[in-house]
Amino acid sequence: MTTAIYLRTDTIPVDQLTPYPGNAKRGDVDAILASLRKNGQYRGLAVRQMPDGALVVLAGNHTRQALLKHGPGDCGVKACGVCHNSPAWVPGARCDVIECDDQTALRVNLSDNRTADLGSYDFAELAELLGELGDVEGTGYSDQDVQDITALVALPQDDIKGDPRPAPGSGDGPGLDGDRPGPGGHDDEPTPEVFQPVISIRVTHATFDRWRLALDAHPGDDATKLLRLLDEVEASRASGARA
Repeated sequence: MTTAIYLRTDTIPVDQLTPYPGNAKRGDVDAILASLRKNGQYRGLAVRQMPDGALVVLAGNHTRQALLKHGPGDCGVKACGVCHNSPAWVPGARCDVIECDDQTALRVNLSDNRTADLGSYDFAELAELLGELGDVEGTGYSDQDVQDITALVALPQDDIKGDPRPAPGSGDGPGLDGDRPGPGGHDDEPTPEVFQPVISIRVTHATFDRWRLALDAHPGDDATKLLRLLDEVEASRASGARA
């Protein structure tokens, strides 16, 4: 067997679904649950039926987690698309059940996670779509994201087509590390970090080494190090001004 074979679509209690072992993706379960509550489950989980009858989630592992996090019964959220405010609701997911071999199962899991990573955005189109909504609840976007997108679309068109960050390993500016992550991806959720400003300055290796040395004098991740370095510079300037 070299491809997945569709068997059936079924609603299955989530406690009967086994997460894919070693799934490498780390999704935003809270954002997925917010979407489910607002929109309902609009696509099924891809679930492999094992020869012994076990059911393993190949795609949609974080949707499974979100349904578990919701828990049984009425959650109290008005017009919830998960429980429909029924006290009798039992966590279950609509699943597309397939048969496949181990290699195909692994490829399905990897492909579902990776193909979303490879996409990008036309931010002008995205801004227009978001503008059609009265609010962005259940979309995975926040009001701050909308403000950031609005700021982006005010830039020249060449600056806003697709993800503004270079692909991993491209070497297009050292940023803080000499490399930056490429587009984020998910099985159900967006990556708001794409809308945050990116520092990109091409410098000599000697200057970059000095930059890293100054950053690494402070604890924390690079963003925290930068904030503390700026605090240090501002404090030094204030001290010099008082002298």
